[in-house]
Amino acid sequence: MKFVYFMLPALPATEREREALRPIGHRTEKWQQMLTEIRELAKMADDYGFEAICFPEHHLHTEGMEMGGPSSLYLDVAHHTKNIKVGPVGYVMPSHNPVKLAIDTAWLDQMTQGRTVVGMARGYQERWFNALTQLLPVQTATSDASERDKLNRELFEECYQILKLAWKEEAFSYDGKFYQFPYPHPASPWPAGDYTRRFGADGEMGDDGLLHKISVVPKPYQKPHPKMFQAFSMSENTIRWTAREGITPIILTSIPEDYHKMVEAYQDEAHQHLGHELALGENTGVLRSVHFGRNKDEAMRQAARGVSGVGWKHFWGHHGFYEVFRRAGETGDVPRTIERMEESHYLYAGDPGAVAEKMHELADNGNPEYFVWWSDQGMLPFNEVRRNLQLFGEKIMPQFPG
Repeated sequence: MKFVYFMLPALPATEREREALRPIGHRTEKWQQMLTEIRELAKMADDYGFEAICFPEHHLHTEGMEMGGPSSLYLDVAHHTKNIKVGPVGYVMPSHNPVKLAIDTAWLDQMTQGRTVVGMARGYQERWFNALTQLLPVQTATSDASERDKLNRELFEECYQILKLAWKEEAFSYDGKFYQFPYPHPASPWPAGDYTRRFGADGEMGDDGLLHKISVVPKPYQKPHPKMFQAFSMSENTIRWTAREGITPIILTSIPEDYHKMVEAYQDEAHQHLGHELALGENTGVLRSVHFGRNKDEAMRQAARGVSGVGWKHFWGHHGFYEVFRRAGETGDVPRTIERMEESHYLYAGDPGAVAEKMHELADNGNPEYFVWWSDQGMLPFNEVRRNLQLFGEKIMPQFPG
């Protein structure tokens, strides 16, 4: 099993402090405190042998809850570590020009000499997504098969296809629903065409003296491109799409029987469409929260003060994520409690032995290749966050060599 440490990151504060310092997102001293914590945790994760450290992409969070997103953060983490890979889980693809994203990710991969990963997401937070995509006819994903949701998926998949073309060692052209390259398409003026024809990529210039293709530079350090993840998948359709594309889904579904169906679907789709005979769980991942205490009650009290008890209940719960904990045949609202999260095998709470038992159950049920642990950085006191990472690195990881 390979381990990924996932941080929001968050500006360190209690809810009382967030209220007193409102809006804490404007406080430079809190940004500096957060960056110091990120670097120290990244060094610890690197020393313990984590495969990667990742962040989501979200913006405009004046509350100080999710401050991740820029490639400059990933470069800073790489600069302060030695081996661990770094990147987003994931870039909200519909909010990016795909050629610009291909350029940014390849630069980062070159500057870190291949210590990067690329995660992808469709986007669900209207506040910042709609602000950034206002010139495109698209809004956030709703996962309800509505026309709005379908349009978001169309743009997501078009951006993904362009990203793959842009990383290839050849010039390309593209004529899609949302983007054209070069632009205007199919041919664009380029006064320096003679120089490009002599020194540029094959096919860029046509015999008519116009630009017919473009070629993104640099190309990624990793060939053909960095490892790709799909962020926090809950639907079988998404799981099957990632299998067809060879992408690693980070599965949020945690109820054992539901999770098992997801990894079986991935295995089945990879066999049917690619002819790949994958072991159950191979090239898949899961997202989970972990809390340590002298006993389960103490660990659950810690969870109640952290991401699971505060962030989920007051923030992410408003975006429908508790649906992943709905039991078969259950109607009405899903209880927004850490108890339901623990019962659903998403939240692992207890002493190291109890947490290890949950991990072994997960391995027996679906054997994910990647275990993504959602850190409580910024939500819990830093000494508790450090202690949890130390226990995980020393007591849990050695039992699951990857």
